Amino acid sequence: MMRTDVTFDSAGIALAGHLYTPPSTAGAPRPAIVVGHPGSGVKEQAAGLYASRLAEQGFITLAFDAAHQGESGGTPRDLEDPAQRVEDLKAAVSYLTTLPAVNPDRIGALGICASGGYVLPAAGGDHRIKAVATVSAVDVARQFRFGADGTQDPTVFQGMLGAAADARTATARGEQAPALELFPASVEQARAMGGEHGAEGFEYYRTPRAQHPRAASFLDWTSIDRMAGFDAFALLPLLGRRPLLMIAGTRAVTSWMTVEAFQKAVGPKECHWIDGASHVDLYDKDQYVTPAVQKLTDFFTTELDGRA
Repeated sequence: MMRTDVTFDSAGIALAGHLYTPPSTAGAPRPAIVVGHPGSGVKEQAAGLYASRLAEQGFITLAFDAAHQGESGGTPRDLEDPAQRVEDLKAAVSYLTTLPAVNPDRIGALGICASGGYVLPAAGGDHRIKAVATVSAVDVARQFRFGADGTQDPTVFQGMLGAAADARTATARGEQAPALELFPASVEQARAMGGEHGAEGFEYYRTPRAQHPRAASFLDWTSIDRMAGFDAFALLPLLGRRPLLMIAGTRAVTSWMTVEAFQKAVGPKECHWIDGASHVDLYDKDQYVTPAVQKLTDFFTTELDGRA
């Protein structure tokens, strides 16, 4: 398996990606899979892990940093823009179609966490994506509005919208707008604020377990009002008869979003549960990632028309 640094354009923004290819690409062009990273993540973390593991199974895979994040271009930095994120996934598909080793009629998409939400409208509006899979899927708009577990007081998000409005006003006046801090100072504070889900996020992103210098620690406040009007599940009917696989852990507090999306899908679909896994466990813990990758391999092998 070989990893190559690549760049490609997404609505005028240069995206940085890692292209993973199997040990041998001889013979007919192969199926390929675009892999989107979690919110605040980068291609070197969960997306890269899944991309490399799927490449070992014979697929050509592409993990990339979203616009405004990681090594990719775009200002302001650390902006989470759902519309742009959907465009980035389509741009990644476009890039794969230019590669002689890729069969352009056999391209799938895998989204992890926030990208598990973004791949749904991306595929809904782009018929080049023949099969869609998610791991620990999250609709960022629902998560910010209702909390990871769906029980957040609505006034919390209203307060965030107020802060986003203030940030826009500050920028218009030429002032330095504050940023939205994603993580508190310690795992104890993360647990107090977000329960075990918050603690697990801290341990993944802020400790040697998976910490990366380019992963976002802050978000531009305008991310919040951009998310407010986004609905990751609205275009699910447009998937039509294209297949959907959704993977979630039985302990994931975010799994209600997987269930909601699954219920809205109208075509061939499967919800696959990884016993004992939390939302973040599926990012990198081998006892959970391995069965998830096996399920993904079986799914994409079948739905992209034959073994790679």
